[in-house]
Amino acid sequence: MTTDQIILFALFGGVFAMLLWGRFRYDIVAFSALLLGVILGVVPKDDAFSGFGHPATLVVALVLIVSAGLVRSGAVLLITRTLVDSSRGIFAHISIMGGIGAVLSAFMNNVAALALLMPVDIATARKAGRLPGATLMPLSFATILGGMITLIGTPPNIIIAGIRRDQLGESFSMFDFAPVGLVTATAGLIFVALVGWRLIPGVSEGAQGGETEVEVASYMAELSVPEGSKLIGTKLGDLHEEADETGVQVMGLIRDGRRMFGSARAVALKAGDAIVLEAEPDALDEFRAGANLTFADDRRMTLLEAAEQGLSLIEVVVPENSRINKRTSQEIGLAWRQRTVMMGISRRGRRITDRLRRTKVRTGDILLLLAPTEQAEDVVAWLGVLPLADRGLAVTENRKIWPAVGFFAAAVGFASFGMVDLTVALGVVVMAYVVTRIVPLGELYDHVEWPVVVLLGSMIPLGAALQTSGGTELIAGWLTTLTAGQPAWVALTVLMVVTMTLSDVLNNTATAIVAAPVGISMAQTLDVSPDPFLMSVAVAASCAFLTPIGHKNNTLILGPGGYRFGDYWRMGLPLEILVVAVSIPAILVFWPL
Repeated sequence: MTTDQIILFALFGGVFAMLLWGRFRYDIVAFSALLLGVILGVVPKDDAFSGFGHPATLVVALVLIVSAGLVRSGAVLLITRTLVDSSRGIFAHISIMGGIGAVLSAFMNNVAALALLMPVDIATARKAGRLPGATLMPLSFATILGGMITLIGTPPNIIIAGIRRDQLGESFSMFDFAPVGLVTATAGLIFVALVGWRLIPGVSEGAQGGETEVEVASYMAELSVPEGSKLIGTKLGDLHEEADETGVQVMGLIRDGRRMFGSARAVALKAGDAIVLEAEPDALDEFRAGANLTFADDRRMTLLEAAEQGLSLIEVVVPENSRINKRTSQEIGLAWRQRTVMMGISRRGRRITDRLRRTKVRTGDILLLLAPTEQAEDVVAWLGVLPLADRGLAVTENRKIWPAVGFFAAAVGFASFGMVDLTVALGVVVMAYVVTRIVPLGELYDHVEWPVVVLLGSMIPLGAALQTSGGTELIAGWLTTLTAGQPAWVALTVLMVVTMTLSDVLNNTATAIVAAPVGISMAQTLDVSPDPFLMSVAVAASCAFLTPIGHKNNTLILGPGGYRFGDYWRMGLPLEILVVAVSIPAILVFWPL
């Protein structure tokens, strides 16, 4: 290996290691690696920031804005309300919701599709009397599968099309992914609806009918003893009977910043003590009112004074790009900026050991917020979180539904027939949405997921440097040697399995940037068409079903579905095997070697 190859392999190894560690966000890791590559001389300084102007980066940003426009217009909500019925059985529900999710994901960002459908799915599960966990994982997998169908459905497809244009002179078109993607997605959806949901731990029994009690998130919460309370002087243990009647579990006591648990039962309560509880939202509020307790922070008392204006309890899930992710409610000023209380946190499988206001919120946590009713929507938007109930509100007037759909459909049509470049077509849609106020100008850039843009802009020059240095040919040579003497389809399968394995533990965007040039090099070594290898990478990079970290959609459902880390592989592993078994023959039929 040359010196440049060694440095680049070390950089990519460091990026992958840091992504696995998860201590720093992926965009910081990627941008740091890019700067280090420039300093070490393996990335030409003139090309260092070329990735930020790359069509793949622009398309991803534009797709996110277009997705937001389709949601704001009410177009997508109209579809889900028309087709979703809580009286249906679980097979019919998963089939319909999965089908809707897959179709939406084909034409909008699949994370946005799940974010829109998840509250609908949870509300339907509660009405039907079944566990939300029985249907959230199938919905997440369906949106991931649907993203494979078109060029704009998922970032890996956009990246692979861009790499094909850079190296082979021509990009993939809008529906070039459809034959293989549609076959694979259909097979995956059938498996998920018929068999897959039964493999999810804890939901296979009783998930069909309406007799099963719906699982509601239990929150760790703190309530304090106010001055003059009748509870002053009574023992904490005396609260257990009243708490049990309302479905609340008393976990311990906090006094002067010190936590007391089992030994606290015999402790006499004093004014200012904070009682640590675990309860569902309704039970928590009932217990608070019955025991005349208040919030564990005096500064939050101003909210109670606003009760005449109405207060609402909101359950929300925290996505990765939320304002509060990896921060505390105190750090972001939730109480004084938004007059909102974080009453509790639900973090499945992990105990909260710190004071709530000092607890750093994580991706997938469910928060129980108490906010003034009139400001509830603004609070949700300000935090960048997802409500876990269908609020039934369209953000813009219904008259904007058809213009939003019409602009987008026209852009897809023009781009599909090669009349306009896809990047230009999507740009025109965005401008049309701004002019018609489908997407307000002030919110235009709020919908762009900037960490993804930075990741793409950083990784594209690094991937190009690896290819220029001969690094991708070296990896291709190793994989080709591994399959020496075997038919070309065996090499295709090995590439898919390796890419899929990487995608399960790494960011799928980073995986596609590395694996696509490797696929082209393998094809050139074997003297066959590179397109089947690129399609193999496209399918494999998207299909990350084994872990909650392999795809953002899997992370998003972790808390609301009540899943543990090890729950995903039970349905994900057979699904990935099925994807390989179905997609390889489909690739060989539609994209011959």
